[in-house]
Amino acid sequence: MYKGKRVILASQSPRRKQLLEQAGVAFEVKVVATEETFPEGMPVAEVPVHIARQKAAAVATLCTSEDIVLTADTVVVLDETIIGKPVDREDAIRILTALSGRTHQVITGVVIRQGTSEQAFSKTTAVHFKPLTQEQIIYYIDTYQPFDKAGAYAIQEWIGAVGIDGINGCFYNVMGLPVSKVLEVLETM
Repeated sequence: MYKGKRVILASQSPRRKQLLEQAGVAFEVKVVATEETFPEGMPVAEVPVHIARQKAAAVATLCTSEDIVLTADTVVVLDETIIGKPVDREDAIRILTALSGRTHQVITGVVIRQGTSEQAFSKTTAVHFKPLTQEQIIYYIDTYQPFDKAGAYAIQEWIGAVGIDGINGCFYNVMGLPVSKVLEVLETM
């Protein structure tokens, strides 16, 4: 509940659940499998909101018009190219090797719906990895198995402490949910 309204988190992400719990928001989780697709040629910055909107539409069919449906999607972008979740160990090694010594963007798109009312936004955070050794990359992948994470890493894990030497923007956005902005929007609903 948030101010007397039932909040439905349309995400299986344990990180999003954790962040909402930390913010003191009571919520239920409902998820409907949706294809995370977007039109060819769509600007990269618009993709996460588009996917979050798809998730919101699917879950809204299971909710009342009074329920607040919260969805999010996070993408990692390097050189204007979206880097998804790694398909296997070798792909994770390739992704982290590409991110090593470089700055990339993490964009989280958020859609908050209540009935026919919708508020959508995205937040971008720049993340810089210092140069990583192959040993560090392999250790991280073999120990933490980041196969369910966009960009093949989680900032709150070992790799964040060891390899990230700068961020510009919201830390929690990199984890998957710009919590302070979400709370700001919830206050207006």
